[in-house]
Amino acid sequence: MRKLILITGGAGFIGSHLCDELLAHGYRVRILDNLSAQVHGPDARKPSYISPDVQFVKGSVSDPEAVKKALRGVTAVFHFAASVGVGQSMYQIHNYTRTNNLGTAVLLESLLERNVERLIVASSMSVYGEGLYSDGAGSRIESAERTLRQLKAGLWEPLSSEGTALSPLATPETKPPSLASVYALSKYDQERMCMMIGRAYAIPTVALRFFNVYGSRQALSNPYTGVMAIFASRFLNNRQPVIFEDGFQKRDFVSVFDVVKACRLALETQKAAGKIFNIGSGNFYTVSDVASSMSKVLGKEKITPLISRKYRVGDIRHCFADISLARKVLGYKPSVTLEKGLIELAGWLEGQIANDRVDMAHAELVERGLTV
Repeated sequence: MRKLILITGGAGFIGSHLCDELLAHGYRVRILDNLSAQVHGPDARKPSYISPDVQFVKGSVSDPEAVKKALRGVTAVFHFAASVGVGQSMYQIHNYTRTNNLGTAVLLESLLERNVERLIVASSMSVYGEGLYSDGAGSRIESAERTLRQLKAGLWEPLSSEGTALSPLATPETKPPSLASVYALSKYDQERMCMMIGRAYAIPTVALRFFNVYGSRQALSNPYTGVMAIFASRFLNNRQPVIFEDGFQKRDFVSVFDVVKACRLALETQKAAGKIFNIGSGNFYTVSDVASSMSKVLGKEKITPLISRKYRVGDIRHCFADISLARKVLGYKPSVTLEKGLIELAGWLEGQIANDRVDMAHAELVERGLTV
């Protein structure tokens, strides 16, 4: 009998691609998903891209009965269910805490009654806050915070104690967390609860800290999702993408196809149990570079980004992945270049309809004083 794998939040962007990856490698797959309107639209229908070979259970991860139903006969669990959005998490505190923190607790309590071979939790680069830096003397700086006074003055780069700009470095898993938003706090809570309970009850557990994942099936009408999807929504509606600060923030953008391969490797690699891995491309790009590259691929070169020169509470300056541990233990080898990934994304975007709600989301932040 082929192994049955449960993916909580499996109807979403990354989860649905993981379904395809697992099915292609001989697994059976079940999804537990509440089909959130913010992600899937008001009709809350199962997406057409979900394979008919996937077993689908509609329900919330914070509902114990739905979770117990979804876990029947399952060999391993990917826990992807989460509310996602840095800015939104700073005012929808109850929603993010209920889904991310309580939902994880409900899942873990149900797992205590079942013997699963592996639990893999989707964590996030957001747990790092600012990435790793070095100062002018070559010392590593693990805690680089920007003051409100500095941000109001438009001085975007983190500074040393002497007032000089720090240089960003690739961030390894050993960097201590620095939680800058409710979303980051909840993802760290998910990660730690899973690792803690996994260790206590001998459930082999792996945490994957995803960096900026992009690709087809992103929720284009969700203004709180990844920056690539937000830019795509603006371009599709012939509107300027809005970039916070000056656009020179550095990020690691990784294709969803590389990410789901890493997920499968985390399931199949015995030595992965008990470990935390960065999952990125191992490269970095500025946000402005990505907007420019996307405009060219979509034939929207005449639409120039709007550089807001404003700071959004919860945002960080630079963070990109050191993926050496994932390479060594998982055999993870990202193969999709940004150019290739954007071409694939552009092909999927043809014919897509995006309800651009970015201005509404920005207005909510301004109303609450969450931009500077």
